[in-house]
Amino acid sequence: MGTLEREIRIGVTDAFGQPGSIVGDLYVPQGSRGLVTFAHGSGSSRRSPRNRIVADELHASGFGSLLFDLLTLDEERVDVRTREFRFDIRLLADRLLAAMDELERQPGTTALPLGLFGASTGAAAALIAAAERTDVVRAVVSRGGRPDLAGDALATVEAPTLLLVGGWDDVVIGLNREAAARMRCENEVSIVPGATHLFEEPGTLEEVARRSTGWFGRHLTSASS
Repeated sequence: MGTLEREIRIGVTDAFGQPGSIVGDLYVPQGSRGLVTFAHGSGSSRRSPRNRIVADELHASGFGSLLFDLLTLDEERVDVRTREFRFDIRLLADRLLAAMDELERQPGTTALPLGLFGASTGAAAALIAAAERTDVVRAVVSRGGRPDLAGDALATVEAPTLLLVGGWDDVVIGLNREAAARMRCENEVSIVPGATHLFEEPGTLEEVARRSTGWFGRHLTSASS
């Protein structure tokens, strides 16, 4: 099978109890070694340029990606005003689980080892999803994340987890170290020197992409073998 590149639509029940859908961009290079599903941060979307940089590095290294919107259009319209859904970690985790279920139905993705990449609040959602699907999720990476918001789920994550934090993001460094201490799986808090919370400084996102790809390369490749 050649390279897969398509938009997918995932049916969900929205926060108002109505049927809705979320949209994702699926890319799987030919001969892919694994697939990484992204959970973006507060107020972002599947078009997040920061996550796209990481996805491009993964593609170059032979991994597929799914970047998708965690909120429906109706939820986004409300969230722009209230910001209530971007911090609803349970809702975000459920959307990630729905995306994972959809990947099990998509031709060309069912046999691929799965990793999760979460940013900001999306990192907490990724860890909850990993805790609830220990048989599916093989590795997790958090970028500038709030893993502490995953609460009790931290202790039941089994997938090796890399927590990437900017060296100038003092408060979040502390929160990540505290979260790591609660985890029983293989984990590492990795500090990117000279980076603030959003990794806006030159070269810092590229370093995030390099370290993330290395982590998935070790853990997803070993899972596939």
